[in-house]
Amino acid sequence: MSKIADYTDQALHSRWLIVAVVVLAFFWQIGAAPLYDLDEGAFTEATREMLASGNFVTPYQDGEPRYDKPVLIYWLQAASAKVLGFSEMALRLPSALAASLWVLALWWFVREKTDEETATVAAIAMALSLEVSLIAKAAVADAVLNLFIALAFFEIYRFWHAPARGPLLRAYLWMGLGFLTKGPVAVFFPVVASFLFFWSEGTLKNWLRAAFSPLGWLVFLLVAGPWYLAIYLDNGPGFFESFFLEHNLGRFGDAMQGHGGFFGYYVIVLPLILLPFTGWFIQVLRGVRESWRLPLERFLWIWFITVFVVFSFSGTKLPHYLLYGITPLFILMARHRMELVNRWLAYTPPVAFFAVLFFLPQILATINGFVDEPHVSVMLANGIGALDIGYNWYLVCGLAAVAAVIRWRKIWPWQSLVLIGIVQVIVVYWLLVPRVLDVMQGPVKEAGLLARELDLPTVAYRTSMPSFSVYRDAVTPDRPPQAGDLVFLRIDKLEGLTERFPELGIETRYRRGPVALVYLKPPAEDD
Repeated sequence: MSKIADYTDQALHSRWLIVAVVVLAFFWQIGAAPLYDLDEGAFTEATREMLASGNFVTPYQDGEPRYDKPVLIYWLQAASAKVLGFSEMALRLPSALAASLWVLALWWFVREKTDEETATVAAIAMALSLEVSLIAKAAVADAVLNLFIALAFFEIYRFWHAPARGPLLRAYLWMGLGFLTKGPVAVFFPVVASFLFFWSEGTLKNWLRAAFSPLGWLVFLLVAGPWYLAIYLDNGPGFFESFFLEHNLGRFGDAMQGHGGFFGYYVIVLPLILLPFTGWFIQVLRGVRESWRLPLERFLWIWFITVFVVFSFSGTKLPHYLLYGITPLFILMARHRMELVNRWLAYTPPVAFFAVLFFLPQILATINGFVDEPHVSVMLANGIGALDIGYNWYLVCGLAAVAAVIRWRKIWPWQSLVLIGIVQVIVVYWLLVPRVLDVMQGPVKEAGLLARELDLPTVAYRTSMPSFSVYRDAVTPDRPPQAGDLVFLRIDKLEGLTERFPELGIETRYRRGPVALVYLKPPAEDD
């Protein structure tokens, strides 16, 4: 290696690079884009109403109980907003901090079970991967949940390696906090995957002792039980019926909110969420048979496969579900990093991704030719306009940087992918995401701020975009519009509103992109 390559190798094994990558991938640009709907809007509106009402037991969204998720994420967002002020940055900060602790937990575990260089590579790769960095910047529950799931799995392996009370009780602690974040999923996967692993090792007695530990379950109940009891006393059985039956069992059995997919959905999704490290993973996958012989690697594969198979059978499918099982893949990739020698395999996925970004305006124009919905067509047209010559120029610079890394033959392919990952983070969060969310959510934010300024009775008409209420700083009730109301709606609903209220004058107060804000004028005002 040359001196520059040698310095690069040292830098890519440095703890300080982990810090730099985490800051870049998780914190940089964290408040630059509006909240997106439905997810961020729903979570943050529930947090806003929690702060406004002082009810820290039952989350509400637009005045109705929100039973989709347990309470911990709302508490964390509320605490952040209380300290830093109510803003996009404050609402997303708990996710960024949780993702940072997730990376730290990964590094600590891998250093303990292998070596520090492998731990550092695994931590850097995970932080730079596309989907992990996305949820680290999102005001939703998933980064927090993934932290607790990973911690629980790490303690389970420690318990298998050296059965003791400490790791056992800590595993129950993390599962309890996960149960307080997103419910049964935080318990289901650690329990099922650990059973399969202990069974494969012939140590089921230890698993049974751990699974039926009275002290362990006491820790779990002390952590999660008080809030579940409190919401039952506050709301009766409503939360339990909605959350456990509809939002857990229901999601597995049927596609909810249109989030369905075919059986092989995650075969397509996995290469995307791993970018730019897709080829690296494929290389590791080729060696699964040899890898299976090692207890640590078998544990990691069982963890991933359990999540992959279960969600492949689920009726509701979303890309971030696979993150519950993605942590072990970065450990496996780091352990086998020197086996990645095929440069075509390594570089084709990120180059293809950058090529898609380069031709995105043309892709959107082609899609728009087949779209009938007015609000979607307007968004696509505005998206094409946002991807202007400045976008193309900076993207060309990004492509040039990727090409330069690929041409640098004096470093290993995995090292090149880490450098490409840094370029990817800069391009995605400086160039792409702010433009996309400004087109999709900028108009919703502007409409909400205007409605707040006008201070009129306001309703949403056949439109579910809860971030409107966040920016309006008020509940937007779900009731039929009436004279004197300000009405927030998607533009494809305007014709229906006009037909429903032919006797009222409709005055447009705001219209941009896919949404509008109109005032229903009483007959007296027309006179």
